[in-house]
Amino acid sequence: MTGREFLELDIPQHGLYLERFQRMELIQKIFNELPKADQNLCNHGSYFLAANASLCGLAGNNFFRNILHIRRAAIISAVPMAVLPFISTVAVYEAFVREPLFSGELNCEVCAVVRGGLVGAVVGGLYPIFLAIPLNGSLAARYSSSPLPGKENLLRFWLGIAQPVFRKMSWGILVQVLTGLYLATKHHGIYVKILQQMNSSRDPEELQG
Repeated sequence: MTGREFLELDIPQHGLYLERFQRMELIQKIFNELPKADQNLCNHGSYFLAANASLCGLAGNNFFRNILHIRRAAIISAVPMAVLPFISTVAVYEAFVREPLFSGELNCEVCAVVRGGLVGAVVGGLYPIFLAIPLNGSLAARYSSSPLPGKENLLRFWLGIAQPVFRKMSWGILVQVLTGLYLATKHHGIYVKILQQMNSSRDPEELQG
């Protein structure tokens, strides 16, 4: 294949990239003209979900500490349980909901809302609890606060320990699911506002043309 044929194949793909870039620029321009309340909800809404994830992490950590009778290293265990769920929730929500939505890649309302609910449930609710298991297990082994079983009974032991924690945290997980659904719904609504303004600004140009 000649160089000219390669160039001809690359032109349509280059045009798609250029069109997508121009669309993203227009979305960002209209977004900057939206009311401050909408801008703040889009820019900082995921922090609320992440703050709840930190609370879930701290609560789950506290439950495991009480069950395993851990009385030492309270601050050392609390810091990662607050920080890691916060950072993870913000990063995953931005990557799977907000960025695809406002870049024009995610146009389906149901898909956006389902993604928001899943991020809230899995990353904002379940992940902090699962994160607390190895952390408190290592602390229990280090300080000998509670007898730990051998490898053959390890899975059964942790299932028995985790079940009451998950029951207590079920309301927190539900709150995270509802928060994720709410945020994704609001973000999609703001995205629809942007699309409506894009169409209204395009119509006069089409009539003049």
